[in-house]
Amino acid sequence: MGQILETLFGSKNKVRLLRFFLLNPDQQYPLSEIARKNIVKMSDARRELNNFLKIKFILKRFKNRKVFYVLNSGFPFYPELRNLFVKSNVYPQCRSLGRIKDTGDVKLAVISGAFLNYPKSRADMVLVVNNLNRRRLKNLMGNLEAEIGKEINFVLMNSEEFKYRLNMMDRFLMEFLRGPHDELINKIPGLKNLINDLKKS
Repeated sequence: MGQILETLFGSKNKVRLLRFFLLNPDQQYPLSEIARKNIVKMSDARRELNNFLKIKFILKRFKNRKVFYVLNSGFPFYPELRNLFVKSNVYPQCRSLGRIKDTGDVKLAVISGAFLNYPKSRADMVLVVNNLNRRRLKNLMGNLEAEIGKEINFVLMNSEEFKYRLNMMDRFLMEFLRGPHDELINKIPGLKNLINDLKKS
């Protein structure tokens, strides 16, 4: 779906910025933050924003002599565009997910929430990583947020903490694993059986 949208709308940058505004409709952002969050060059972001302004897809706001950009909720095709991008916002297009394994000794990587269009989930991702490389994790999350157009709510723990929370039947973990999710990496012995039992209960 991501490649389809890029073909329809002309470029990856345009698709990223469209998705960004559509999924964050009440937020105002300066140019520098828009470029940073979407991993787009400032010059490219400025060009796309100027095009959006011409058709009144976004509006300018001024605060303390600074310029901010915000979605125009009165844009004629706003509901249709938002539905299109929400529908497209699924994890197969997130090319950066394959880099999770580079963040350390990854025992578990499970996604839900924004990746599966499941807003009831209290988290988008649960990661169990030993010997974590925080720089790589930060870079990974930045890339993923640029790809899906919104901030990722993730829960990070090591094997010891995960085992403790599992033994305590931690409410958050039980709800997360019982709900819709996809396992990207699962090296936790017996976890698949536990998940199957949770879904039956």
